[in-house]
Amino acid sequence: MSIGSTEVEPQVAQGAASVVARPRFFYGWRLVGAAFVASFTTAGVQAYVAGAFFVPMSDDLGWTRAQFLYGQTVGQFVMAFAGFFVGTWVDRWGAKPLMLIGATILAVSLLATSQIHELWQWILLRGAVAMLGSALLGNLVVNVTLSKWFVERRGQAIGLASIGVSMAGITMPPAMTWYIDRFGWRAGWQALAVGVIILGYSCALVMKRVPEDLGLHPDGKTDHEMASGGGAAALADFQNSFTRAEALRTRVLYLLVIAFGLSSLGLITMIVLTIPYLTDSGFSRGTAALMVSVLAIPAAISKPVWGFMGDRWSDRFSTSLSFVMNTVGLVLIVLATKNRSTAPLTVGYFIVGWGIGGQIPLQETIWGSYFGRRYIGAVRSAAMPFTMLFSAAGPLLVATYYDQVGNYDGAMYAVAGAWAVAAVVILFAHRPVHPSVAARAAAEAALPPA
Repeated sequence: MSIGSTEVEPQVAQGAASVVARPRFFYGWRLVGAAFVASFTTAGVQAYVAGAFFVPMSDDLGWTRAQFLYGQTVGQFVMAFAGFFVGTWVDRWGAKPLMLIGATILAVSLLATSQIHELWQWILLRGAVAMLGSALLGNLVVNVTLSKWFVERRGQAIGLASIGVSMAGITMPPAMTWYIDRFGWRAGWQALAVGVIILGYSCALVMKRVPEDLGLHPDGKTDHEMASGGGAAALADFQNSFTRAEALRTRVLYLLVIAFGLSSLGLITMIVLTIPYLTDSGFSRGTAALMVSVLAIPAAISKPVWGFMGDRWSDRFSTSLSFVMNTVGLVLIVLATKNRSTAPLTVGYFIVGWGIGGQIPLQETIWGSYFGRRYIGAVRSAAMPFTMLFSAAGPLLVATYYDQVGNYDGAMYAVAGAWAVAAVVILFAHRPVHPSVAARAAAEAALPPA
């Protein structure tokens, strides 16, 4: 057990065989619901609403496209730095206290953002304070928690919870675009602050650290099922758990960082820049906001599908397939945008949306199944910052390209190329075996037959 970890070993590993009735409703599914709400809240505030504020704030305050994104880019670096610690804190203390603090920080930053006048204020509030709050409330915290509560159904659980991200994309861009056009961008930030307080506090109060804290087992298994072999997957997952130091010595961790980093570069670019990309290319704000919803709807529908595929088929091949879909869809989007053709544009966004739907459930399933649930927060904290650095670069580089060249074509093709590279890299990322598990298997193989 790593320093600071208080997670207990599964009872099956200690030979306990007490029989308890299966609870009528596994508490872990309540966490899935809370994670859905938290993902909806942070994804909307952190990424999806940015496009709705992009042009109104830039025009009102006299900023370039790239300057607006300074806050978003700095925010990715802040989240990367916070990521070094957040996962370990989840391992130690659980999600609830972190999420309560995060919701408070995020709400205060949004209220303050409604009063800004200078670029440095935007960079400080959006880039540092708001993103820190999002890091404590959002995906890393809830997905690490779900990875501890589910093993056999990890992909499905995270897939269902991450629908909240897509629901934010479906509802918030058109809603905030309408709200900002009617009441102004300052009122928009104030409305978001109220929403964060209500939703953030509500979901935080539901969270629990690990099932063992409540006398439960992953996936809702009873003591009898664990003792009679029904918890073999949970036990194997626990025994194959890598500490942060051990994970950092594996080759596969760096392959995953590259693959998911390149994918995040494309994901954040599409979420943040769809509205300015399409409006700068001649489409209306209404059409641009609608395309964000077209992106998010298939992402929502496909998340549990991708999660099921990761659990039942192959998380690695499923992930590669999702990256290929992203590549094809984005190329179609660029071609349709150049021709000002709405029908193929819609098809392209639908394809990218379906592919993007796999990013969260498949990524979290891979991290959890490759490195085990025991120290998964610490492992994700070691890898996530590097992934965030990739995602930080995407929107800023694309916006800078536009400021210099006057169009987005070359930059968007480069983003499609990043997804294509990720599709290949992930195929080489095979699941590692912990040295202790490998040694035990070798010792058992060396025994003479009974």
